Amino acid sequence: MTSDARKKDTREKIELGGLIVKAGLRYEKRSLLLGLLIDANRRIRGDETEKARLAAIGAEAFGNDGE
Repeated sequence: MTSDARKKDTREKIELGGLIVKAGLRYEKRSLLLGLLIDANRRIRGDETEKARLAAIGAEAFGNDGE
C-alpha cells in the first residue's frame, strides 16, 4: 500500500469513527456496534424503502450541525 493510499485509508477510518460519535454510540461495546452494523446491512439489502428512511434520518442529523 502506498503512502497516499494509507493516508486515504486512515482518513476514511477517522471519518467513520466520527459517525459513531455523532450517532451517540461512542461508549458502546465494539461487539454491539458491529452487531448493529451487520443487522442494518441485512435489513437494507434489497429494501430501498428502508435505505431511504435511514438516509433521511442521517441527512437530518447532518443538517442539525451544518454538515
